[in-house]
Amino acid sequence: MRPAWGKHRFQRDKCCVPIIHGSQGCATYIRRYLISHYKEPIDIASSNFSEAATIFGGSDNCLLAIENVISQYKPEVVALASTCLSETIGDDMGLFISNFKQATERKKLPHFVMASTPSYQGSHIDGFHEAVSAVVRAYAEEGLATNKINLFPGFVSTEDLRQLKEIFFHFEAEYILLPDYSETLDNPVWDTYMRIPEGGTTIEEIKGAGSAKASIELGTILNKGSLSGRVKNNGLSLSGAGYLGKKFNIKKYSTPLPIGVNLTDKYFSCISEITGKAMPEKYSRERGRLIDAYADGHKYIFGKKAVVYGEEDFVIALSAFLDEIGIAVVLAATGGESNLFEEEVKKYCPENRGAMEVRNVFDFEQIHEWCKKNETDILIGNSKGYYISRELDIPMVRVGFPVHDRLGGQRIKHLSYAGTQELFDKIVNTLIEYKQAHSPVGYSYM
Repeated sequence: MRPAWGKHRFQRDKCCVPIIHGSQGCATYIRRYLISHYKEPIDIASSNFSEAATIFGGSDNCLLAIENVISQYKPEVVALASTCLSETIGDDMGLFISNFKQATERKKLPHFVMASTPSYQGSHIDGFHEAVSAVVRAYAEEGLATNKINLFPGFVSTEDLRQLKEIFFHFEAEYILLPDYSETLDNPVWDTYMRIPEGGTTIEEIKGAGSAKASIELGTILNKGSLSGRVKNNGLSLSGAGYLGKKFNIKKYSTPLPIGVNLTDKYFSCISEITGKAMPEKYSRERGRLIDAYADGHKYIFGKKAVVYGEEDFVIALSAFLDEIGIAVVLAATGGESNLFEEEVKKYCPENRGAMEVRNVFDFEQIHEWCKKNETDILIGNSKGYYISRELDIPMVRVGFPVHDRLGGQRIKHLSYAGTQELFDKIVNTLIEYKQAHSPVGYSYM
């Protein structure tokens, strides 16, 4: 039976509400950061630490936050995430939840899931993967084998998530997508305000992840660079797909984010191998148009030098794409802490691996200083690099997260042949526009 694509399968009373266990500023900062990118209302509760909680522990604050969230939202799931403060003083959220269950008079309680996410440990992407893994460990169950495919897409745009779902639709394959914020963080206009928007992946679907046919995990580093990524949980990998493989013997396919022809080919090969089906004609034609565009635009970009920055797996895929179209990545930079980053980047950049510089735990000031000393034709990364572009007069293409100074950051396409096509056109046109703007005479034909 062909699965429905794009259908809302999530009821408003079947929702998850996150609680940040720490100071109010932590939750406010996260809300503001996400709202600026997604342009959607986002509710994140806080246990609202006071000075007393900092000294004596945040148990009372945590229990009150849980009670308030249950009363106001009636969620199916309450998700708790720790902060620097709560972890530094040694708060035990598992114990707090146990105490809440014993003390409450409520007959029906939501499910609870916890993730360790202090900001002194890794980056936002490590927290993302830890949260995904925590959900899988909490709910996946063994059951009768199915033909469903678990897809762990990584931290990609809402438009990329919709593309990934559409690909499975055309393969006529059933999937479990975790996470799926394609609707919750990119909503249609509402007639009435909804505290928790429709969309998402249900608990029942997550339970079914333990009996799926296979898992596809996009990204090769994930959270291996963080402290939590180096720690094992009862001998099981903290990666969602890795956990399912060891716990339920579900075969895991790992591939970089499918950006560019080569990496998208790898992704489609994974789906074809699992389903036994050939690539649908729609995507064969998209692939052909993309290669034709490569030929059309090659003379405008060949030999240009790019600085690429962002999350580790995102930079790996972007660098591989640039390598295949003839742009030399002169600096691949990330704030991530993985010792695998340089090896992975160069693995997928055969044309330029000997000349490129690769830096991890590299911040924007270091990128800024590097660009002052080295020739760079284009910056490719999130909007936090804009001040470098402005000061040094280097053209910039905004991709990834966050994009705070443009509209539609959540709808930027990066993945598959169609996403790569838009990305390729954007890069070529940015370089052409820069050349036109700096030409003494200008020109109107290419």
